[in-house]
Formats: sequence, structure tokens, C-alpha cells
Amino acid sequence: MTHRTVRPVRLLTAAALAAVATFSGTAFAQSSYPDKAITVVAPYSPGGDADIAGRNFAAAAQKVLGQPVVVINKTGASGVIGSSMVVSAPPDGYTLLLARTGSQAILPAIQPTSTKYKWDDYTFLGMLELNPYGCAVNGKSSYRTMDDLVKAIRSRGTSLNFGTAGLMTTNDMGPRQLFKLLKLTPAQTPTMIPYKGTGEAVMSVVAGETDFSCGSIGPFLPHIKSGALRAVMITNAERMAELPDVPTARELGYGEMEKIVGWSAVFGPPRMPADVQAKLAAALQTIAKDPAWLAGTAQTGSLPYVKSPEETRAFTKAQYELYRSLGESLGIIDAKN
Repeated sequence: MTHRTVRPVRLLTAAALAAVATFSGTAFAQSSYPDKAITVVAPYSPGGDADIAGRNFAAAAQKVLGQPVVVINKTGASGVIGSSMVVSAPPDGYTLLLARTGSQAILPAIQPTSTKYKWDDYTFLGMLELNPYGCAVNGKSSYRTMDDLVKAIRSRGTSLNFGTAGLMTTNDMGPRQLFKLLKLTPAQTPTMIPYKGTGEAVMSVVAGETDFSCGSIGPFLPHIKSGALRAVMITNAERMAELPDVPTARELGYGEMEKIVGWSAVFGPPRMPADVQAKLAAALQTIAKDPAWLAGTAQTGSLPYVKSPEETRAFTKAQYELYRSLGESLGIIDAKN
């Protein structure tokens, strides 16, 4: 009787110990994240919003996570190439995306067959910042004010051009919104010149290759301060402390332009493990208090906007819906969708 009772207990104990050992090994493996370098993909060219935000984030993140955080620029197709690389990457937390408005909200809303990913295909880890938006001309341009530029747009039409980071980026959609508000005819609408990123679009205005450009103000700011560029409008509700003489869109009578704003966030591939998500989300909250990260963000004219994964998902959804609506009103939604 005793022999029959003890044997099942021994078997049960052995099984329980094996289960505990397996669980402990799994927990240990999970808790070791990260144990190697992390790659952050910036889907636009060096010098632009994504690149600047990515490098500022990487510098702060490696202090928190204890591993190198390396930014690589995967440019092309208005951010789609880099974004696609991340959405199909292993969901282990070692490949992250510096998410941007154009590649994560505008293109999925307006050209979903081109992106092949949806706005919500990613793991949302957290918002990073908001980027005040504005328009600028060359510092030597005869267009000294927004009114001057608008008059030139109406009179010169397609012979006037503007630089962008590509189709369906905020550099492109901001002017489209402006042209809509101005009720321009096709003959009055300036010609869009696409570049690989915001940095190149900005330099096109500095070099005199394009007449103006609109976008997140950060990459413009050093050139505005040096006098190489002249800002003529910002879309903030209030004037920026760094640009006190530049009027807001609302002051100029273009209040609807306030909807256009740049932003950066950190996304991961779909189906990331919960513990890795939690580690990265917590890291973002720590980074939000990092004086060096805050200083770097302020230096580019951006505003800290670190949010939880849930808040990030809600924000991205709202941006997607904004551009879907704008695209429908402009008649530029992909005809297949």
C-alpha cells in the first residue's frame, strides 16, 4: 500500500520540478533582454526628422538598456522600404522602427496598396515627440512673408516648385492642405519636387533648387537661425519661442493647417513578447526624464511627447483617420481602396 502511494508522489514531484526548471529557464531568457545591440531603422535620409529623432533616442536608450543602440537609414518609397523592413523583422526586440507620420499614418491611409502594411500592423511601444510644422523660403528670396509666397503661388502656379521628402509625407500633405485652403486651380498649383528625405528637401531650398518647403521645423531651424532660410509660417497654436517673429497659421487665416504636425514614435514588429514590450515601454518612460534627451529634443525645436503603448496606438489611429479624411476630400485615395 505504501509503495503504491509513494510512487505517484515521486513522479508528480519530478514532473513539477521539471516544469519549474523549464519556466525558470524561460523567465531567465526573457529577463536577459537585451543582451546584444539593438537596431533602430530610420526610414528617411540622414539629417531629416526621423534621423535626428532616432539618434537622440538611441543615445538615451543605450544608457537605459545597457546595450548599443544603432540607427540605420533605410530610405526609399517615402519611408515604405524602412517601415516594411521592420514589420517583417523577427519580433525579438532587436529591430525597432523610428515611426513617422508619413510612413505610418499618411501612406497607409491614402496608398495602402503601396505600403502593403496597415497602420496597426506594428507593436506600439511609445510616442517620442511632436514636431512643430512650418514653411520656409530661401533667406535671399524676394518672398519675405507668407502673403508674398501666396501671391507668388497664385501668379506663378506650376512654374513655382517646392521640395518634399517624397509623395505622401508631411512635406507633401501640408502644402496640399494649404493649396486646398487657397482653392487653387491645377494651373495655379506649384510643382512638387521629391527628395529622399526632409534633410535633402531643406537643403534644396538652401541651395535655391526649390522655391519653398514645408515640414517639421527641426531640420529647418539651424538654417533659419543662420539666415540661410526664412520661415514664413508655423502651424502651432502659439508662436514658437525660438521663432518669435514667425506668425502662426491661425494668425494668417489658415487655421485648418494646425492639423498638420510631425511626430516620432517607436514601433516594433508585430507579435513582440509581452516582457520585451514592457521593457521597452518602461525604457521610454525613463528616457522622458533624461536631461540629455530633453535637451536634444528642444534643440531641434521638437516637443517631448512620450506616451504609453495604448496612448500611442490611439494617437496613430487618429492621425490615420485624419489623413484618410483629407485624402478623400482631395480625391487622392488609392482607387483600389
